[in-house]
Amino acid sequence: MWAYNSVFYQIYPIGFCGAPVYNDGICVPRILKLKEWADYLENLGVDSIILNPIFESDNHGYDTRDYTKIDCRLGTNDDFKEVCGSLHAHGIKVILDGVFNHVGRGFWAFKDVQEKKWESPYKDWFHISFDGNSGYDDGFWYEGWEGHFELVKLNLQNPAVTDYLLGCIRGWIDEFGIDGLRLDVAYSLDHNFMRRLRTYTSEIKPGFTLIGEVLFGDYNLIVNDEMLHSCTNYECYKGIFSSFNSMNMFEIAHSLHRQYGSDQWCLYRGKHLITFVDNHDVARIASILTNKNHIPLAYGLLLGMPGIPCIYYGSEWGEPGEKQPDNDYALRPCFEQPKPNELTDYVKRLIRIRQKSEALCNGDYKNIVIQNHQLVFERCVGSERMIVAINAADQPYMAAHGSFEGDAAELLSGQEVKLEGQISLAPYSVQYIEMGT
Repeated sequence: MWAYNSVFYQIYPIGFCGAPVYNDGICVPRILKLKEWADYLENLGVDSIILNPIFESDNHGYDTRDYTKIDCRLGTNDDFKEVCGSLHAHGIKVILDGVFNHVGRGFWAFKDVQEKKWESPYKDWFHISFDGNSGYDDGFWYEGWEGHFELVKLNLQNPAVTDYLLGCIRGWIDEFGIDGLRLDVAYSLDHNFMRRLRTYTSEIKPGFTLIGEVLFGDYNLIVNDEMLHSCTNYECYKGIFSSFNSMNMFEIAHSLHRQYGSDQWCLYRGKHLITFVDNHDVARIASILTNKNHIPLAYGLLLGMPGIPCIYYGSEWGEPGEKQPDNDYALRPCFEQPKPNELTDYVKRLIRIRQKSEALCNGDYKNIVIQNHQLVFERCVGSERMIVAINAADQPYMAAHGSFEGDAAELLSGQEVKLEGQISLAPYSVQYIEMGT
């Protein structure tokens, strides 16, 4: 699967393109802005982009009106087709946000139910009871997603619904040439629907990637040969920033060993989960880390650990962003143009190293040295061995271990080194050490 060796980049288009928060019905080709960033993204080194909702919606994109039409605030289908052609020409695959658990109240089939009530042929597309009423005085009760009644829950056990959704996905592949889907709230999706989705997309486009948004639980339940290829790794997301803020690297070391270590009981060895330090739903890493010297180290950890790293737009230059109560738009800003800086250059070097390293993309994981302020781990595949060493302290540290022996190359500095049982780490530093064979 191509995604397992990739570095993703996530953009929330409605915010990124400066579109109105509420759908004003005015068509403006704002989505073409992505073409202007294609050179930057290629130079950064990312090879796949995850786009949060782009289809016609009432408000934030997760309240879909029409799965077949690009949101007018972003432009037309032809505009997005042009964007996909440009991204593909720059070697960047396109993954769309598949919002299939629920729709908006403006969704055409739900509006038909509002008008015709029990006579609507679409009444069984939703979880509806005509014995009650909704908070919107529809004359019937319906299930909303997690109590949000502006998000009308779809009945994914209805074959007509799943046939319709699969037909829309087929249209996205045929019209735009997309390469995969991020499944919104995958933890709420019907498992049979995800099985059918995997079979269907694999047949019409081999290599089509399915990634689930999962916040908790056993990721194996949906990341397997029958359902999804990957899902979001929120356990390690929390472990990254918490380990730096508490100066306790044992936390992330425990999570990584629990998930990928060599013990028989480790949970996800051989799987590739989506790793990240922030996204469109959580505070940006530059705001959540209490010591800003740790920002580059967080990326050093992210690009060195198992999984598929995903970078949220703007965070690669240290953009701050605090989550606000009932308002996520502070996390989803519009940037007129990229603002690369020293941190961006550092992230770019990390990406280049990872993309050339089979060990970093697919290797086993093993903790070597764990201290409160330091973590050294090993990634191995075949004869390739990479050591990732992190010092989060403001003082130098000498990491000692019997396996640190022989000729090696420190890839971030480009220096050849000879290890004799120790690795010298400067304050607030990361080293990627490729051991000689």
